[in-house]
Amino acid sequence: LTFSLLSVTLLVSFGSSMLYGYNLAVVNSPMVHIKAFYNATWSQRYGHGLAPSPLTLLYSLTVSIFALGGLVGSLLVGVLVERYGRKGTLSRSSLLVLLAGGFMGFSREFGSPEMVIIGRSITGLHSGICLSVVPLYLGEIAPKNWRGFLGLMPSIFICLGVFSAQVLGLPELLGEDRFWPLFLSVVIVPASLQLLLLHCFPESPRYLLIERNDVCGATKALCRFLGTHDVQDVIEEMKEEQRSLSSTEMVSVWQLLQDRSVRWQTLSVVVVNAGMQLSGIDAIWFYTNTIFKNVGIPGSQIPYTTVGTGAIEVVAGLIGCFTIEKLGRRPLIITGFCAMGICSAGITASLLLQTTLPGMRYVSVACVVGIIAGFCMGPAGVPFLMTAELFTQSHRPAAYILGGSLNWFCNFMIGFIFPFLQMSAGAYCYLVFCGVCLLVALYVYLIIPETRNKTFMEISRIFA
Repeated sequence: LTFSLLSVTLLVSFGSSMLYGYNLAVVNSPMVHIKAFYNATWSQRYGHGLAPSPLTLLYSLTVSIFALGGLVGSLLVGVLVERYGRKGTLSRSSLLVLLAGGFMGFSREFGSPEMVIIGRSITGLHSGICLSVVPLYLGEIAPKNWRGFLGLMPSIFICLGVFSAQVLGLPELLGEDRFWPLFLSVVIVPASLQLLLLHCFPESPRYLLIERNDVCGATKALCRFLGTHDVQDVIEEMKEEQRSLSSTEMVSVWQLLQDRSVRWQTLSVVVVNAGMQLSGIDAIWFYTNTIFKNVGIPGSQIPYTTVGTGAIEVVAGLIGCFTIEKLGRRPLIITGFCAMGICSAGITASLLLQTTLPGMRYVSVACVVGIIAGFCMGPAGVPFLMTAELFTQSHRPAAYILGGSLNWFCNFMIGFIFPFLQMSAGAYCYLVFCGVCLLVALYVYLIIPETRNKTFMEISRIFA
């Protein structure tokens, strides 16, 4: 593991992946303040405030518009990585965060809820691009024996982003009413750092050689990343892949769906990416405070309970990162989904029993912690890593578009529908998440092979 590999992994994880986690959780603690701002602005404009249902709808739109932006961003990935490369796409996408930070930071000064919603949609656009491009870039620059470790590094920073939003949202820091625009716009700091430093690192060698036929550039990039001039074996492996793809152009999403030779890989990407969001993790991140309030945690203790869950998810992410090369991809993702399913059922049971057993609220908190820990140990990062590993160069961008689109569509659906699902189904809404998690775990167990320490060509042969 060279300094260049580790440095660029930390940089893009901090400057891109962490922002995804931060923006997932940043709307949780200032919910009351943002709703009050929306209500006050509406009163100034129209002479009357918003009723509870329209206000909930407007805030649900603010939360879920992030996912709609992400859906658009994921659809642009194929065009962007082909035109600008992996590194070039990440650099340019940082500019979107600076624009979004400006919209959200000055929204109260201009009395404009629309600026908050536009800013959220632009941060979603950035995250939709980066959530696919970061693992694509790291999967292509990492040696096969470090691919799991480096591939899960972004998931740790996603957890760190969530944790950062929870800590900054405490009343003692940026959790007060006057600070929420600053709280939303803090994202410009990591993005600016990535924009300044990413140009110091090379482009993906696989992109340079296979798609640009730049053998010299690919060799220089490999020497830099691997810290040695003895890269001929890696160059030959890339050339073998290039020869196997010589008659194949970069496929579109539609061609990917029609290609029978990769149908199981495609189905696996669909199942795992959709299952990752429909597992209910986004409902917990978006509405943590509301969930804890419903299970009976005192209001003064909720922010600190939320921070505690964030700390546990960072630890769980670190455990997953440092064990993936020993345990493999399948055990982590199966264990993670099973834990999430069991804990979702546990939340339902604890909510139903809390009227007769007051101490059940602590069981609910433990189950929320279990869902977050299970997610961060495997499902948080392994699906993006597996998308890179299951496909060769010609199919990989289309696979990321497909997986990313499903990911963001399901994210939007959960973020928008969950408050209403919770109102209508009550405690039973978590049983839906339980069923999804257990079905995905069963699919992975039956269908997806272990990909640890295998080249991309070897993995393709296993599926064939």
